[in-house]
Amino acid sequence: MAKRVPPPSAKRPRSTAPEQMAQDAIAHAEPAPGEKVRMTFRVVLSRRQAEALTARAIREERSLLALVTELIESAPTRGSK
Repeated sequence: MAKRVPPPSAKRPRSTAPEQMAQDAIAHAEPAPGEKVRMTFRVVLSRRQAEALTARAIREERSLLALVTELIESAPTRGSK
């Protein structure tokens, strides 16, 4: 059964900037070659989305992991200009 994440409580002012918090969290991530880190997580997609991504990976003769990694790396980050 899927775990439910509790709703966020009332927002409190942060004493640390989100960028610093992210840097601290990633400092503990498993290193990977080329100034990268290995992150493991699950993605919940509709069956239609999952089939479309898998079909694209097959058409391009590459792994689903490589395709998803490329899509994430090429996505614009929020706040970037």
